[in-house]
Amino acid sequence: MSSNVSVRPPAATLSFDTTIVALKALGEPTRLRLVRLLSRNDLTVTDMTTILGQSQPRISRHLKLLVESQILTRYQEGAWAYFRLTESTTIARFVRSVLATIATGEPSLMRDDERLEAVRVARAERAAGYFAENAGHWDKIRLLHVPDADVEKALLAAVGTAPLGSFLDIGTGTGRMIELFASRAKRAVGVDASREMLQVARAKLDAAGLSNAQVRQGDCYRLPVPRDSFDLVMLHQVLHFLDDPAAAIREAAATLQPGGRLVVVDFAPHRLEFLREEQAHLRLGFERETVAGYLVDAGLDVVDIEVLGPAGKGIDQLTVSIWLAQDRRPVRRVRASARAPAMTALED
Repeated sequence: MSSNVSVRPPAATLSFDTTIVALKALGEPTRLRLVRLLSRNDLTVTDMTTILGQSQPRISRHLKLLVESQILTRYQEGAWAYFRLTESTTIARFVRSVLATIATGEPSLMRDDERLEAVRVARAERAAGYFAENAGHWDKIRLLHVPDADVEKALLAAVGTAPLGSFLDIGTGTGRMIELFASRAKRAVGVDASREMLQVARAKLDAAGLSNAQVRQGDCYRLPVPRDSFDLVMLHQVLHFLDDPAAAIREAAATLQPGGRLVVVDFAPHRLEFLREEQAHLRLGFERETVAGYLVDAGLDVVDIEVLGPAGKGIDQLTVSIWLAQDRRPVRRVRASARAPAMTALED
């Protein structure tokens, strides 16, 4: 007799050896404090020496062990190296379960929290300074097209209400798209070439308390993320800055999981030459068929194209186009027997 009751596959588990390695890595006070901090924020070695009051060589040694144990991930941003909790869901879940058992109110941890907040405030102040210097340029462009709120409403409608597994925002800028979608995603990653913009984005994500989101420096033609790993990828007002938008779309498409979706937001063709001269726009908009062709050539099916007319009636106005495309490969089924990656053993 058949049954319609679905059985959920068991959550991925860690092997005995992997668990021992993780416990050894966490079983030292400074390393446990570091992991606790990095479960909430991306931090540099300088940040962590400031918070813990320990020397740079000592902090670096602990971080090296934690990275080798795959509890932490290290990534480069210009001359700075940032650290955060691993992107492995199974290991991160185990680590967070350990952290959740720690009693609140411990004096050393309270000091860590106070100093972490000071680091976040300093970040926000630097980001606010950069934003204040450049806000006038961005506001000038915003006045030329439909309000951002209308664009965001259209984006939310296009993507739908289903939860997202993983979200990638290419050319994240101030991180607004991450703010918009991260609450619906298990993991959100923003990539941008500008360290200054990443400072703005990181400060905003800190303020929003989005612990499942991160930003990192990277080139849109060589993205610093794994292939076949994201459910939703976005290129929001990015293509008009690029000399090879088709290559950027191919690179973005390569990061999609089978069946994943790519959203492109950009301007329709226009004649506002000052954007080329003053704002470094290389392209004065795109025909709908042009971007659709880029998407098809990248192995995607175009699902929808929406056009949002300008906010005003003058000739110096901008039209916003939204392209939604989907990877045409069939969705893979996750095997219940999938195991977490092995971890490098620590020395006793």
